[in-house]
Amino acid sequence: MPEKSMNTLDDAGTKTQPAISDMKTEAIVESTTVDKDEVAFFAKIADEWWNANGPFAPLHKLNPTRLTYIKNCLADHFSIEARYKPLSGLRILDIGCGGGLLCEPLTRLGATVVGVDASEKNIKVAAMHSAENGLTIDYRNDTAEALASAGEHFDAVINMEVIEHVADVGAFLTSCHKLLKPQGIMLVSTLNRTAKSLLFAKIGAEYILRWLPRGAHDWNKFITPHEMEDHLVGAGFTPQNPMGFSFNPLSGRWRLDDNDLKINYAYSAVAI
Repeated sequence: MPEKSMNTLDDAGTKTQPAISDMKTEAIVESTTVDKDEVAFFAKIADEWWNANGPFAPLHKLNPTRLTYIKNCLADHFSIEARYKPLSGLRILDIGCGGGLLCEPLTRLGATVVGVDASEKNIKVAAMHSAENGLTIDYRNDTAEALASAGEHFDAVINMEVIEHVADVGAFLTSCHKLLKPQGIMLVSTLNRTAKSLLFAKIGAEYILRWLPRGAHDWNKFITPHEMEDHLVGAGFTPQNPMGFSFNPLSGRWRLDDNDLKINYAYSAVAI
């Protein structure tokens, strides 16, 4: 049987080969829990990661609150009291790091950070921005599964607004568990599958207010807290401290709210 050709035809009918970066991305998505359609969608707007008024504006607004949650959880888990570079000595993995919106402040707080994303374009944008700001961050165009297979281990795994974009939640979380040192901690945030999230996070954010590009989220892939806990336990974690991220439309600010998990929420999960 003849070998399948990798060649394609351009508009002029000339045979061309896919770019090496495209071939690498295809190899990554075909062998992991990565959803290739999700990767392609966000790769198209990768150049806008650091535009605070662009398609990632909602993440820029949410970022300070996400960072507060991360710092609080890590401080509690590792009994951190230092105020200057409090995360010094911790090796942290940011999965689905995008343009590095969390990697950079975590590095400034003293952590040794590895940022991983299935999109090579995201990684290039992140690496360029960190270099421009004099930050040393280990960015890799790779996946959680690949790092786990390579025997990498971390004190903490940051898994924020990623899980609703993967193809297999259980397998993805199992790989995350393998990446943690004994008693390591993962912080995972996502969107709850509720009528409120459909109205505000999907219809409102994408179609009415246009805070996000249309198609940024699939409401059917949102995960309820109960489902999240089941997934975490099944992957070998002890889920703890559910926390909601609540948005005030009048002030335009986010805050932590452990009584409101109806849209954005997070869990800390300890590896057992």
